[in-house]
Amino acid sequence: MKIGVLTSGGDCPALNAVLRGLGKYVCENIPKAEIIGIPDGYGGLIEGEGRVMKKSDFSGILNIGGTILGTSRQPFKKMNVTTEDDPVSKAEKMKENYKKMKLDCLVTLGGAGTHKSAALLSELGLNVIGLPKTIDNDIYGTDFTFGFHSAVDVATECIDRIHTTAASHGRTMLVEIMGNKVGWLTLYAGIAGGADIILLPELPFDVDRVTKKISERAKEGKAFSIIAVAEGAMTEEEALMKKKERIAKREESGYTTVTEYLAKQIAEKVGVDTRTVVPGHLQRGGAPSPYDRLISTQVGSYAGYLIKQGIFGVTVAISGDTVTHNRLKDIAGKTKFVPVNHPLIKAARDIGVSFGVKR
Repeated sequence: MKIGVLTSGGDCPALNAVLRGLGKYVCENIPKAEIIGIPDGYGGLIEGEGRVMKKSDFSGILNIGGTILGTSRQPFKKMNVTTEDDPVSKAEKMKENYKKMKLDCLVTLGGAGTHKSAALLSELGLNVIGLPKTIDNDIYGTDFTFGFHSAVDVATECIDRIHTTAASHGRTMLVEIMGNKVGWLTLYAGIAGGADIILLPELPFDVDRVTKKISERAKEGKAFSIIAVAEGAMTEEEALMKKKERIAKREESGYTTVTEYLAKQIAEKVGVDTRTVVPGHLQRGGAPSPYDRLISTQVGSYAGYLIKQGIFGVTVAISGDTVTHNRLKDIAGKTKFVPVNHPLIKAARDIGVSFGVKR
């Protein structure tokens, strides 16, 4: 049996931990199977590249961030595109190379775009298993994705550290957390870091409600405030616009991010000193957390189990304390948003955290 494996899309902690879980399961439980490591995500499969991985390749990588296979982004919308110069689509090239490499199945580690492409390859007749990776935690059908909790740890530590400098200078500090479409990372890190205001893409905010919260804190003798802002957060007015309109409006106003805009509004309306902090790719880097190492070992080994059982066209998922799987066609293209009535939002509101909206 030949098992192809690749890591696609943005990097994140625990990719190597999952590869280890898969590799060790196969070595222990599927005699004579070969694992073919495909470099640079779907790009490597498009080019027909791959190498046989040895058992030793899966040792010593549990706590190492990034991916030993390398990764790249291959937009799903371009998978079926053909041109006069290149009449064969990327999807068809991957199918051809899958057969040329004599693969019996393909395991893909990736996020939303990776899963859409995996579902496409499955429809083309390839035996595919998806594994849910992303710090955004936005893959439909699974409680958590690997990489998410590691990013929560980093973002929380950033907010923790901002508290001391904010208190020392009496400033309002805005920490921009990754999450362009969903606010899971901002919600978790914001609560864990003790933010006073948390702004999510799912809850378009009113600037006046944000400034009111800061003014109320000042009246209570609290000289500083911490705001956790998802990079995809938007005002109520912006939420009524299309993405292009939103970008154009921001450019006209002289800012590119909602964090910059809000910092300026707070300074002008409340008269307090503001600063913005953007941890950026720090949230995607470094070693995976212990929790991520645990679930990565589970999902990696479970993928090996699915291969042994001949179960394909699925993606691995975590449901409570159980590792299970969903059909790729049932989850591809769907996004798991933060529900506006999520228990964590209620708990945060109950202790006085503002989301910039009317309760």
